[in-house]
Amino acid sequence: MHLFPQPQRPVAIGSRASRLRASHSYGVVLLLIIASFLFALTAPDDDWAVSVLVLAYAAILSAALWTSGLTGVDLRSRAVLVATAAGVAVAQLVTGGQRLYGIAAILTGVLIAAAILVIALGVMDQGAVNSQSIRGAICIYLLLGLLFVFVYGAVAALGGPLFADGSDGDRGLRVYFSFVTLATVGYGDYTPGTDLGRGLAVIEALTGQLYLVTVVALLVSRIGIQQGTLAGRRRASSPEDEVSTDLGG
Repeated sequence: MHLFPQPQRPVAIGSRASRLRASHSYGVVLLLIIASFLFALTAPDDDWAVSVLVLAYAAILSAALWTSGLTGVDLRSRAVLVATAAGVAVAQLVTGGQRLYGIAAILTGVLIAAAILVIALGVMDQGAVNSQSIRGAICIYLLLGLLFVFVYGAVAALGGPLFADGSDGDRGLRVYFSFVTLATVGYGDYTPGTDLGRGLAVIEALTGQLYLVTVVALLVSRIGIQQGTLAGRRRASSPEDEVSTDLGG
């Protein structure tokens, strides 16, 4: 017996054990995403709004890392990413310009893509369908639409007109176009005007459909399996079964 308690061996950074200790409560992350969606849809397409969105998605990524139990993953890389986001936000606010707008859009897309990966890892760690895994799946779907908003923004800023009428549209219009495309509604009022834009629209539409028919279908099927298992356990432990067993004996 040791006189002094031995220090516990720290769990490896990013290990499954450390992730499973996390709360996986995606309610806060979902609220932040909805708030950023509403801001992107309604805020003017000005330099200050671009700066706010860069910082907002850096905050969403940090919240997703904390929720998924990945707060210790490469602290130096996280610090560099947050510092870069802050630097671009300040530069966009002070200097502005189309080129910097495109760089800010690309950085925002990187932050959103990283948040998608982090949330997906947390949802897979759940190992079951519950309210948190469903919220995480909704977060991913919304972030997919927002990711393409900023991809379209980068194309508009760096690659010429986005739409067939020769315009780029503002951010609110790109939010509308992205989510209409993701849901494959296809109103037809706005269409991409370049091969790159049409290719991105096809990729987004396929991504939205594949997500719905794979991830959502998997969640629904697991709900059915869990309900069947729970019903079987209840039948096995019901008092009527025990009485019938005693009478038969």
